Amino acid sequence: MASKLWKKNTEVNREIEKFTVGRDRELDLYLAPYDVLGSMAHITMLQTIDLLTPSELSELMKELRNIYADIEAGRFTIEEDVEDVHSQVELLLTRKLGDVGKKIHSGRSRNDQVLVDLKLFTRARIKDIAEEIKVLFEELQTQSERYKNVLMPGYTHLQVAMPSSFGLWFGAYAESLVDDLLFLQAAFKMTNRNPLGSAAGYGSSFPLNRTLTTELLGFDSMNYNVVYAQMGRGKMERNVAFALAGIAGTLSKLAFDACMFNSQNFGFVKLPDNCTTGSSIMPHKNNPDVF
Repeated sequence: MASKLWKKNTEVNREIEKFTVGRDRELDLYLAPYDVLGSMAHITMLQTIDLLTPSELSELMKELRNIYADIEAGRFTIEEDVEDVHSQVELLLTRKLGDVGKKIHSGRSRNDQVLVDLKLFTRARIKDIAEEIKVLFEELQTQSERYKNVLMPGYTHLQVAMPSSFGLWFGAYAESLVDDLLFLQAAFKMTNRNPLGSAAGYGSSFPLNRTLTTELLGFDSMNYNVVYAQMGRGKMERNVAFALAGIAGTLSKLAFDACMFNSQNFGFVKLPDNCTTGSSIMPHKNNPDVF
């Protein structure tokens, strides 16, 4: 019988279970470290409201650290008969500690648990992307200054219009990325709100301290309304996707220009041979396939 956090008196039809679980085990591995961090914050809070004893908290924290180390080392897996990462973590704790392991779920639903995991995961990835954009921005600015006096025609409708400079072209994309980062920053702020404690959308009968878990997990604030915390599922992903689409749009335009400027009709730039590809029928070609 598959390990589940929810219980039914009858076994679910295997086809239905397969359909609803889908690729959860595979995708949940991305969430595994954040699931452990969320659980650490949650049980720390549970001990402050006397739902865990200090010794139980100590035992659970020790095992959660071990699980986190296994995740970081690539040793963590979600077993075939286990539904998701939440169930796997709880199962590992229960094997080690008995019923104490089950206490990590007190005052929590998988609904707010997966929301926390997704928000922590997304927050980390947004920071990674922002750092990568910073590197590109600085390079564009450097090249803008370097080539500010190198003249090139400015085009409108692909027709020569005004004198311009290569530096101005680089700088345009640098400034475009600044605007893109404003959208990404907004997406980050909406992401960085704590849903933990909203449970399945109506909170918990336990006196949970949501302010404490917000502080422990480094969130700026929380989703104060527990109904909205669940009602807004998917909204974070949409907001982040829109922000990423803006960045992708800037990079796409930059790439198009690079392809065009590399062509024989323009000849403004020449990409290194080792950064281009060829043609099976026209070996003289240097195709800008990277761009």
